[in-house]
Amino acid sequence: MTGRRIIIDDTTLRDGEQTAGVAFTIEEKCAIANALDTLGVQELEIGIPAMGVEEREDIRALASLELRAELLVWCRMRDDDLNACVGLGVNRVDLSMPVSDQQLQKKLGKDRKWALDAIYRYVSRARDMGLVVGVGGEDASRAEDDFLLRVMEVAQEAGADRFRFADTVGIMEPFGVFERICRLHLASDMDIEMHAHDDLGLATANTLAAIRAGASHVNTTVNGLGERAGNAALEEVVMGLNVLYDTECGVDLHNYPEVSQLVAVASGRPLPWHKSIVGEGVFTHESGIHVDGLLKDPLNYQGVDPASVGREHRLVLGKHSGASAVLRFFADMGIILSRDQADLLLPGIRRFAAQNKRSPSALELEAFYTSLLSESHHVH
Repeated sequence: MTGRRIIIDDTTLRDGEQTAGVAFTIEEKCAIANALDTLGVQELEIGIPAMGVEEREDIRALASLELRAELLVWCRMRDDDLNACVGLGVNRVDLSMPVSDQQLQKKLGKDRKWALDAIYRYVSRARDMGLVVGVGGEDASRAEDDFLLRVMEVAQEAGADRFRFADTVGIMEPFGVFERICRLHLASDMDIEMHAHDDLGLATANTLAAIRAGASHVNTTVNGLGERAGNAALEEVVMGLNVLYDTECGVDLHNYPEVSQLVAVASGRPLPWHKSIVGEGVFTHESGIHVDGLLKDPLNYQGVDPASVGREHRLVLGKHSGASAVLRFFADMGIILSRDQADLLLPGIRRFAAQNKRSPSALELEAFYTSLLSESHHVH
C-alpha cells in the first residue's frame, strides 16, 4: 500500500454522537474538532442538518473555526434534508440511501428502480446547489454487488465523486470485505469509503481489509464511539496502518491521550481498562516473565511503541510479579535491594496483591522493607 494516500474521514461528531445517550455541547464539539484537526485528520463529518435549528447553528459554528480539515454533513435523499444544507459554510455532503432490499422494502416500502431514480435526482440537485457529493450506501453489506455497481454508476453519472460502503449492522468479516471492495474498486473509478461497525468486534479489521482492497477513505471515531458497539476506532486504524503496513495517513497520535480523554469525558463513556491503544492497562505489565524481558529490552514484549501514542510502559507489582520487578520498584524509590532481599519480599507482595486486588503503594512497600530489616536484625 506504499505510496497510496489514505484519507481518514472521522465521524465522531456525527455517528459518534449518535451513540445512545450521548450529546455534545457546542463547546465540546469545537474542542473535539480542533483536537482532531491538530492531529492531522483530513476530513470531519460534523452533523446532520435536518436535525433542527440548533444542530445547524452548531454546524455553522464548527465551519467558522476555519480548520484545515474538510468538513461534511450527512443527509438522507429528501428535499427537506437538502434544503437544510443551505448556508452552513460546509460544501461536502454524504447523501445516504438504503441499498439493501431488506431496508428498501421493509424500511421505505420501495424498490431498486425507485432508489436509482432518487440517487440520480438528489445527487444532481446537490451538485446544482454547489455541493461536493458522496453517496452513502446504507446497509451495503447486505446488498448485492451488481446492484451496488449500478448505484455507483448512477451516482457518478449524476456528479458524485465517492461511494460510502456502510456495514450498517456490523455483520462483515475481513475476507469478505476484501473480496467485495476489490470487486467494486476494479469495476469503478469512484473513490470508495469504508464505514464499519463493531458489532462482532471486527470494525478495525474490516476497515484495514477495505484499504488493502482499494478503499481510499475510511470512517473512524475517537475511542470507537458510535451506535451500538461503535465504529472503527481512529487510534486503531491509524496505528494499524503504521505498524502493520508501514503506511502513514498524515495523522500524528503523539498527543492522542488528551484527545481520547476529551471525547471520553464529553461523551460520558469512560474507556475500558483494556481498550487497545488508549486503555489504562494496555502498556501496563505485571507478569514476572514479561517484566524481566521488558527491563532487558522493551522489544522483547512490545509490538506497539507506547511513545508513538504519547504513552509509556508502566510496571505494577502483583500476584504474578518476579524479583526483577521488585528490584526495579525499590530502586525507583531510592532503595537498592540485594537479589536475596527481593526474593524474601516477593511472597508478601504477591499475597497482598491477591488479597487486596491491587498493587501495594510506595508507603506499603516501605513498610514491607522495614519489616524485612527488622526481621533480619532480630535474626542477627
